[in-house]
Order: sequence, then structure tokens, then C-alpha cells
Amino acid sequence: MLSRYLAIATLTLTLTGLGGCTVNPVTGEKQLSLISESQELALGAEQYTPTQQTQGGRFYIDPELSIYIRDVGQKLARVSDRPDLPYEFVVLNSSVPNAWALPGGKIAINRGLLAELDDEAQLASVLGHEIVHAAARHSVQRMQQGMLISAGVAGLGFALSDNEWAGLIMGGAAVGAQLALAQYSQGDELESDSYGIRYMKEAGYDPQAAVELQELFLRLSEGRQSGWLDGLFATHPPSAKRVQENQELVFKIGAGGFRGKEIYQRRIAKIKELKPAYDAHDKALKLASEGEFKAALEQIDKAIRQEPREAMFFALRGRIHGSMDNPDLAKADFDKAVSLYPEMFQYQLYNGLNELELNNLTAARDHLQKANQVVPTSIAYLRLGDIARQQGQRKDAVANYSKAAEAGGNIGEEAKRKLAELSN
Repeated sequence: MLSRYLAIATLTLTLTGLGGCTVNPVTGEKQLSLISESQELALGAEQYTPTQQTQGGRFYIDPELSIYIRDVGQKLARVSDRPDLPYEFVVLNSSVPNAWALPGGKIAINRGLLAELDDEAQLASVLGHEIVHAAARHSVQRMQQGMLISAGVAGLGFALSDNEWAGLIMGGAAVGAQLALAQYSQGDELESDSYGIRYMKEAGYDPQAAVELQELFLRLSEGRQSGWLDGLFATHPPSAKRVQENQELVFKIGAGGFRGKEIYQRRIAKIKELKPAYDAHDKALKLASEGEFKAALEQIDKAIRQEPREAMFFALRGRIHGSMDNPDLAKADFDKAVSLYPEMFQYQLYNGLNELELNNLTAARDHLQKANQVVPTSIAYLRLGDIARQQGQRKDAVANYSKAAEAGGNIGEEAKRKLAELSN
């Protein structure tokens, strides 16, 4: 796998002191370069889809919103210091207010953050900031410093929206998640603020929006809306210094430009319209985690009534039915979730595990294999091993148990025990 190769190669080169110097395409400063541009582009392209899925998946309900975000992003990308990067922009279906960039210009912004912004200029500030992270190779530089990636990444886990599969994500998808969720240094953040403001100005936006955005983040980080601390602030820590330096730069280059409040509010109307449904989903998730399944069902049913095209809602209801020992009801919901968003690994995974509960081995195997094609998980490998073992396919059982054993923890221990049983 490319990302695993890069991780090991990076660690080796860092330890041996090999590599060459290049010029940072944004700052013009010389810096150590151990990862080539072609490797950088390949890493971002490889990890973009699986990283999206570990952070909620695409917000497919409103495709026009995705086009709008892409157009604003491309407007800023064209005036960046690396306009030829293969930039892509996606809206993720997560209530957590966050945005991130992978190497090569692969950028995502969450539904939850879009709902908090006032106008297109503030959106441009967020996207411009992420464009700088990609253009200045901040993630790549942190990889080279050994701050993110190490050999043996297969067992690493990370926080999903509800932490259900923490620690179970395997291999390359874990790499992408580390890159997306890592906290940047204060220097990287200030650099992205500074050049992002310049990109805004060049693209015709009012750079004062960037100052307003940092003021908003700073106020929220002081505890007035603590849920944000798990999102944007975990990766982009705000500070009074950032507000001050951004304001000084705006004074220097001059405020004024396009704000676009009317068009922005029109474009995010669907998100605001559906907020009660997603709030009900989030309440249901919390209630279910506390064992209040009947109350959770009432909330998720409310969400489904408001937006019956949302796969996320059916997937959660299926999980609740499964927790209430109703696998047949769970199957209907998981089938619906898969039909609405077949590419989403979690829905295939839920469906596969539930089909195994129903002893539908062939269907379970098909769903688990489809899940692993996008985001490999140790639980999927473990259950694929169980299925192969029951079907008398010893070679496949060993291969799947061996992969699951790489993860460590309870899953890894179970896989090792079953491998030992096969060898007896």
C-alpha cells in the first residue's frame, strides 16, 4: 500500500538524515524534502475517499451545495501559490464544526461548520486557510519530522463521529485520518492565516472576514459552546495572537471586498432546514449510547420522517434495533442505508455484521468485503475469517485472521487465538 510505503520510507529517511532541500512554494524558504511531489499527490489521492468516510461521508442530500463550495474553493485555488495542484473540495455529513486538508489539495469542510458561517467571505477564509496547508505542504513536513506517521501504522485508531470503530481502522485509512486530524503547529496556523488572507484579497473577498472568523472561534473556544472543542479547535487551535496578527495584516493590505451573505445563506438553506433532523439524530445517538433505546428510536424516527433520503438515519436506527435484539428489523434499515449510499464503508460493515448475526454467511461476506475495499477494519477481517472458517476455506481464514491480528487489543487477541486453533 502506498501510504504504508511512504510511512516506512519517511521514518527511515528521517532517521538516516537522507534527503534533499527544496524551496517551499508558498513562503519561498528552503526546507528539507524527503517526499517527492509525485508521492505527495499520490498520498492525497489515495487517502481522500477513505478519510472522508471516516469523518461522516459525503453530504449528498444537497448536490448544489457541493458545487457551490467547489466553485468558491477553485476561485481561491487559482490565485494560490500552487494553482496547478489537483484541488478537490467536498462537504462532509458531520455536525462537528471542522475542515481539513490532505496533501495534494484534497480539502473537506463539514456540514456543521458551514452552518456556523455568516457569508461567502467567511467560507473563503476557511477554504483559503486549508488551501495554504496543502500548498505549503504542512502535512508532508510534519510527516518528515516524525510527528504523524511511524512504521507499523496498521493498528492505529482515531475518533470517528461516535467513536464506535476507534482503534479498529487498518492501514492506509489510519494514515489519512492522522493527517486530517493532526493538530498543526502555531507557526503553520499563522502561516496559513497570513497567506490565506492574501488569497482572499486576490480573489476579491473582504479579508476582514478572516479576522471575524478567528474572533468567533476564540469566543467559542472559551467554553461558550464546548462541543466545538472536539472539532475545529482540536486541529486548528485559536488564540488571541492569531486574531491580532490577522487584524494587523488586514490593516496593512486593506479591508473591503465581496461578502456574499445573501448567496451564502441561500446556498446553505437546506442545511438549516434539516438541522432539526440532524439534531434528532445526534440526540438519538447519545440516548442509544446511554442504553435508552426506546427514546432513541423516537428521536431517529423523527429524523427519518423529516428526511427519508438520509442513509445515516437508517443506519443508526438499524444499530438501535440490533442493540434491542431485533436483527430482522436492523437488516431492513441497513439494507436501506446501503441502497441510499452504497459506497459508505460503515453501512456495508453494519450490514455485514448483522447478516452474520442472522447466519447469512454469503451476504455477510459480500458486505464485509465491500466495506474493506474502502476502509479496512480489523473487525471486518476478523469476521471474514470466521466466515471462511465456517465455510471450510482454511487459507482465507488464516489470511483474514492474520490481518485482524495486526490491530492489537481485543480484536487482535481473538484473531491470534483463532489462528493458533487453526494451526493445531
